Amino acid sequence: MTAAIRKALESLGQPLADGMAEKFGILLDELERWNRKVNLTAIRDRDEIITSHLLDSLVAVPLIAGKSVLDIGTGPGFPGLPLAIVQPERHFTLLDSNNKKVMFVQHAAGLLGLNNVSVVKSRAEDYAPGHGFDTVIARALAALPRLVEIAGHHVREDGVFVALKGRYPTEELEQLKQLRLPWRHVVTELNVPGLDEGSRHAVLLRR
Repeated sequence: MTAAIRKALESLGQPLADGMAEKFGILLDELERWNRKVNLTAIRDRDEIITSHLLDSLVAVPLIAGKSVLDIGTGPGFPGLPLAIVQPERHFTLLDSNNKKVMFVQHAAGLLGLNNVSVVKSRAEDYAPGHGFDTVIARALAALPRLVEIAGHHVREDGVFVALKGRYPTEELEQLKQLRLPWRHVVTELNVPGLDEGSRHAVLLRR
């Protein structure tokens, strides 16, 4: 697994510190092990796991701003765990309402010694941390109007909401525009090695 991860990371073109490929290997090995007993992800193929979970998370690295990051609907820890591994200077709060997935994320963060990760079992709309976050990120969780509704209040006034999407979300952006909410957006295309060109985009929302 680690050799395959190293090769995949080279194709991504991001400089990574020593030992990170090994940490990614531990994370994905544990994901496979747990997935045999608990349904954490429908993706079973190793190469597809590397592409669709690991690389698809790491392309968001340049989009993260500030010191505090909230990953809503993290599932089995993506993109939060890979981002926390490569950005130890930031603190990541990983949020999900599924107990089995939260248990896996807690286990994986502890196993990897990720002191910059907090794990919370909650729905985004019910979570009340008492403060905002510099970056709120969501990966294929809900349509943009719904995302803003359930989690927009978690973004600090000068923060950014990063919504990771598949193909260009024309319809969702139009729906967001019709609501006349105080958010401006920029859409950027993400190049995930192994996935078709134009298959991944990020919508960056700011007030």
